[in-house]
Amino acid sequence: MSKTFRHGQILKLIRARQIRTQEDLAQELKAQGITTTQVTLSRDIRELGLVKTAEGYREMQAEEAEAGPQFTMLAQEFLRDVRAAQNLVVLKTSPGHANSVAVALDAEEWPEVVGTIAGDDTILVVAPDNATADAVRRKLMELLERA
Repeated sequence: MSKTFRHGQILKLIRARQIRTQEDLAQELKAQGITTTQVTLSRDIRELGLVKTAEGYREMQAEEAEAGPQFTMLAQEFLRDVRAAQNLVVLKTSPGHANSVAVALDAEEWPEVVGTIAGDDTILVVAPDNATADAVRRKLMELLERA
């Protein structure tokens, strides 16, 4: 089990539910087949920049705007069309810019986005279900309307 994978699973867990203690986190990880020591878990929490709040562990940057400046700038400049198709969202960009927009979207780590695949001028955004894909489409459209 790699550290990167474990970090990804920790972030996924704290974004999806309230994790109030390290013990709760350790139990959730164990349920996913990831066993870790308390020392390792403490180090992971510190490295990920998590803070403990009354609601449980959270990312420090969760207080920042929903879309970071890098993604917002790229999307507003290069995104040409946004369409939902079942649990997928298809983004059309200016030629040659799909990869950079997809990388910036991936860096945003939106919990409703499972992943992206980019070509030259098209990005396929995978959501877990149809309703979530439509929510992603609306979120992207609102981002473009702010331009």
